[in-house]
Amino acid sequence: MCRAAVMVASENKTGYTYNMTRRGLMASSANVGATMNDIAAAVGVSQATVSLVLNNRGGSRVAEATRERVLGAARDLGYRPNAAAKTLRDGKAGLIGFVGDAVVSSPFSGRIVEGAQTRAWDDDMLLLTINTGGNPRLEDAAIESLLSHRVIGIVYAAMYHRVLSVPDALADIPSVVLNSEDAAGRTRAVIPDEFAGGAEAAREIVTAGHERIAMINIAPLSSQLPAAVQRHHGFLSVLDEHGLEADPALHIEGDGNPDAGYRGAYELMARTDRPTAIFCGNDRTAWGAYQALQEMGLRIPEDVSIVGFDNQETLAPFLRPGLTTLELPFAEMGRRAVELLLQGERGGAAAELVTCPLIRRGSVGPSRKEPA
Repeated sequence: MCRAAVMVASENKTGYTYNMTRRGLMASSANVGATMNDIAAAVGVSQATVSLVLNNRGGSRVAEATRERVLGAARDLGYRPNAAAKTLRDGKAGLIGFVGDAVVSSPFSGRIVEGAQTRAWDDDMLLLTINTGGNPRLEDAAIESLLSHRVIGIVYAAMYHRVLSVPDALADIPSVVLNSEDAAGRTRAVIPDEFAGGAEAAREIVTAGHERIAMINIAPLSSQLPAAVQRHHGFLSVLDEHGLEADPALHIEGDGNPDAGYRGAYELMARTDRPTAIFCGNDRTAWGAYQALQEMGLRIPEDVSIVGFDNQETLAPFLRPGLTTLELPFAEMGRRAVELLLQGERGGAAAELVTCPLIRRGSVGPSRKEPA
């Protein structure tokens, strides 16, 4: 008949070490099945004391030295709390829900998930992430599933910045819309500061001495796409500040793809009064503009300066020269969304703007008044 496991605590200079034996054989100290009773036996205290410490309810009733010994034993023995029991006791699991249309599968905005997950982990929370692919039925099922797990709140994320309809199921739980805005204005949102980003792009170009500056946007202004509209308005605001004419002929409404940047750059540089700098509404557009300018024998930045937007990590640093661009702060937005949930934030407040930092590389240079 097997004897019960025996746990022995022995004091050393740093505190206590723990040995577990069964039939005379040593077992690993990283025992994933360790219980509160195991910890109590190892430290020589009651199970109630261990419970007070591990549930952070000890207060002044547990001496600091004892608390440290309990935590040390829990760590060394590989103790894991019973999540199901915690849910029954507190009414909520240590879980945060994250529902996205294509965020998880996107190579760029996946950093949103990283930021959210890191912030959740800071408070010993886990992030349950579901990618719906924009399927409404899957989205409804995902939200119901998360609610059944008694998550403390849900981050509702989109791959790109737009105004969208937030599901009614989120009305009764702390929720934050991430990288988009609630059309009904009921739910708190965290979004990139597109206007300030467009202004910073123009400021970088103007500071280099350029006066005739073009823009190839990522969508028509009539689309009301926030990224296209706000980046454009921010860009124009800086031109106005510096008394520069915003020539409508130098504004091209693209679609955010390289082909639009390619065609737009050709059209702009075919003009007799062609620009000396181009603000591209995203990095993919800038990539297309690079190709056109190089085909025309124009050098970047000696003949034409280029600024992008997004800082796509698989593209912007590898263009030649590297692309000066504004970074979409995905990780910071993800962190902030979870932070608002942990603070118990609900709707009723304006969208929170997160700064898009300028990333300088080699695509902006001094203006040449008479481009080659």
